[in-house]
Formats: sequence, structure tokens, C-alpha cells
Amino acid sequence: MRVRPGIELAGLSDVGCQRENNEDRYSYWEAADDQQFPLKGRLAIVADGMGGYEGGQEASRIAVEAIEELYANTFTGDPRSWLLAGFQAAHNRIQEYAVKYPDLHGMGTTCTAIALLDHLLYYAHVGDSRLYLVRDSSIARLTHDHSYVGRLVANGVIRAEEAESHPQRHILTAALGAGNTVTPDSPEQPVSLQSGDVLVLCTDGLWGLLNDQEIQGAVTGKTSDEICHALVETAKKRGGPDNITVQVLRVN
Repeated sequence: MRVRPGIELAGLSDVGCQRENNEDRYSYWEAADDQQFPLKGRLAIVADGMGGYEGGQEASRIAVEAIEELYANTFTGDPRSWLLAGFQAAHNRIQEYAVKYPDLHGMGTTCTAIALLDHLLYYAHVGDSRLYLVRDSSIARLTHDHSYVGRLVANGVIRAEEAESHPQRHILTAALGAGNTVTPDSPEQPVSLQSGDVLVLCTDGLWGLLNDQEIQGAVTGKTSDEICHALVETAKKRGGPDNITVQVLRVN
């Protein structure tokens, strides 16, 4: 895949220390046609499948492929509408696949996808994979977990700090392929980025073992590739009970 100047890109996915298969998936896409690139920009996706050995792998694969396909081949609307259309297509395709293969009933996936056009960031999100923005010495989590614990935080039952170590923090309340409808989080207005900003997309196998400040610390003074390896290795040293996936884009 060609990566045009403007970003420094790296991604890494690891099965972890306790799983036999990797149900995570990530991808990066940009238009091969130079005339389409200013319109489409860059697309990056991270997904964490669920539903057993085969179900999780298939759900995350279907989601990534559906979102890429819809984003690349739709030309009316804007990046946000293309992301949302891709999420809806992914949701439908996962459910259709589960009907075709009943053994995979209950399959689904988290998904966080970003579209980057020059210095404008669009994103859509379902589940508990995350998108972080690291700027200078600060870190901001742009996504909110669709989880039981996330709901407790939103309702003021527990503090955000308590949520990070809550034993039920991985129980999802929304996922692609789960339920009759899907309503991704996607801000109506894009986020303006600055040169030097770093975007970190990751699954819960990473953020469940490193807090926000540790993720921010791993970004400082490293290339995107070094960041990915440092984060994954830290998660594995702490036991790596889940698959670990991270994708890093530094804006030049």
C-alpha cells in the first residue's frame, strides 16, 4: 500500500500471551488515483472481533472490508457520511453472515475508523476500541467506550478513574453485528489537527493494560513504528491476556 507524504504510519497486531488466535484486525487505505486522493484522503481502521474462534475473526474481517469498500466507492456526501455508510454495511453483512453460518450466531466486532483529509480528522466508532489524540505533552481520548462500565461513568455511578480497573469494563453495550440497529458515535464536525499530532487507534488488549498517561509517554521521542512496538511489548510484559492491536499516524 502506497503511503503519500504527510503522515508517518505504523501498525502492529499481536495475538498476546494467552490466546491461540487473533480476532483483531486493522487496515490502512488511501486512493491509488492521485486525482481521488484530495477527495478521499486516508482511511485507518481497527476492529476487535467477538463470537468465538472463527466468529470473531470473521466479524472483524467483514467489518474492515465493508468499510473500506463503501468509503472507497461512494462519491456523494462527505467523509463522515462515507464512514457511517460503511459501518451500516458492515453491521448488515455480519448479521447476514451469521444467518448463513448459524454456528457463528452472536458474532460481532468493535470498530474505530478514521478518515484524514489534510489536517481534518473525521471518525466513527462502535464498541470499546479507542482513538487517542496526543498533542505535545497531553493526551485526549476522542472515543467513549460503549460498555456497561462506560454507562456507569456517564450516569455518575462511578468515576472515570475507577472504570479503568473495573472487573466488568469489557462488557459491551454496542457492537457491529449485534442488535437490530447500530448507531456509531461520529461528531458532525471534523477535528482540526496540527503538525506533530499523533493519532493512536487501539483495541482493549492494549488500553486495558496501559493507562492514558502511559500511552502518551510511549509516544514521546519515538517513530510511529517504535511506538507500536513499545506499546505492544509493554502489554505483553503485563500478561497480554487478550489480542493487542495498535495503529499510529503522526501528522507531518
